[in-house]
Amino acid sequence: MSNNTIQVSEQAGVRYLHFSVDWIQGAMRVARPNALELSYTREMMAGLLLRDSPWPRKALLIGLGAGSLAKFIYHNYPATRITAIEIDPQVEIVARLHFKLPSDATRLNVIIGDGAEYMLQDGEKFDAILVDGFDKDGRAGVLDTHPFYQACRARLSDDGLLAVNLLGRSRGFQESAERIASAFDGRSLVFPSCNSGNSIAFATGGNPVDISIEDLRVRAEQLRQDTGLNLLPTLPGLKSAGKLVKNRLVI
Repeated sequence: MSNNTIQVSEQAGVRYLHFSVDWIQGAMRVARPNALELSYTREMMAGLLLRDSPWPRKALLIGLGAGSLAKFIYHNYPATRITAIEIDPQVEIVARLHFKLPSDATRLNVIIGDGAEYMLQDGEKFDAILVDGFDKDGRAGVLDTHPFYQACRARLSDDGLLAVNLLGRSRGFQESAERIASAFDGRSLVFPSCNSGNSIAFATGGNPVDISIEDLRVRAEQLRQDTGLNLLPTLPGLKSAGKLVKNRLVI
């Protein structure tokens, strides 16, 4: 059970989930409840550019928040089964009451529990593991440790990708990136910080990511047409992540 005090506020048509006055945990534009309002959540879905469709078949979310990632996947990828691990039962209640989280346990299974403990279990593998878990002080705790990232690697499918929200402007960010790289034998990349200060890290331990910059642009255009999610602004970040080989992104 968490000791977080959950607050919901609304301003200029956007509803926010807070664990403290100045710490936003999630947001939803009321007029577009299934869109990804915060820039870092959009970047967390960049795996859609890196793997061939249909992907992901199974997605795991560590940290539910306002349910933004769960809702986006649920409404745009009806064949995808989603599991969300959330340590605080009040967060799930608030997400359902105030942020339109769907009630459909066959496709969106919310488990109240500790994300790190869940990862250490022997269990099913996932195509996408999205880690976005912080306490009211912005600390990830055990979700930012080498054993946890190793456990994530063990739970990824052959085409699996890990995406982790790192607070890029906080102390320890570089150490976090190095822990991920170590757990995945260097097969990781980190986006530059977006406006909120969040940086997104991606990693894979299975089949290589090997795609041309032009193909990334084509996929981003198609994704925008299909879902409304515009990842074209993320392409410069992929280019600058230091993983280009002869104009191909290779992880």
